[in-house]
Amino acid sequence: MSVYLVGAGPGEGDLLTVRAARLLGDADVVVRDRLIDESVMEFVNPLAVIIDVGKTPGDSSSQLRINDLLAELAANHETVVRLKGGDPFVFGRGGEELLALRDAGVSCVVVPGLSSALAGPLAAGIPVTHRGVSQGVTIVSARVARGEVTDFRPLAHAKLTLVILMGIEHRGEIAAQLMEGGLDASTPVAVVEQAWTGQQRTTRGSLSELGSFDVRPPAIIVVGGVAAFDLRSFERFDVALL
Repeated sequence: MSVYLVGAGPGEGDLLTVRAARLLGDADVVVRDRLIDESVMEFVNPLAVIIDVGKTPGDSSSQLRINDLLAELAANHETVVRLKGGDPFVFGRGGEELLALRDAGVSCVVVPGLSSALAGPLAAGIPVTHRGVSQGVTIVSARVARGEVTDFRPLAHAKLTLVILMGIEHRGEIAAQLMEGGLDASTPVAVVEQAWTGQQRTTRGSLSELGSFDVRPPAIIVVGGVAAFDLRSFERFDVALL
């Protein structure tokens, strides 16, 4: 009896790993998150029990209930899949669930998924690094423990790409702090909504405009020179960027 912590990938079902798809097909129970694309669920064993434990923003106390539920299910079923969006260990609380299960004496197997933090920007043609433009990437959540918001001023670095998750609600504050930290107001910014789904939409502009973007979650904010790129276009990049 095991619980499999499975990453659902960044969007549609054909972005699942082969191992994830196989486990979904063998599952007795699937405990799913709120933002899993419905095309992923087509891979689930039609006889499996599906339990939706999706949390709404701010509902952090339910994590303890999820931990207890997983341990209870593992005691009564052979294959329990805990299906989490993207990769379970990139702001997905996968580590918390794994430790809780091990404390309860439950075997736990990790199946990584393609994280939306890296794949989401690429859906809009944005590489998170590019030679001569970005020498690295910083992935950060706009939310920290107890409802606090991340301080973005120390993260202002012109030669790094900043990928921000769960930041739409605070996008104006994020932009202000990054400019206070030293980023130029003209720094390119892109917001990718519902990446790798049929509802995907990309909004581009400058850092000074981010707060006024008409965007909604789930979405990823990309800040840095690469945010002006679109690798899907046949047009060559501005030579000044390279």
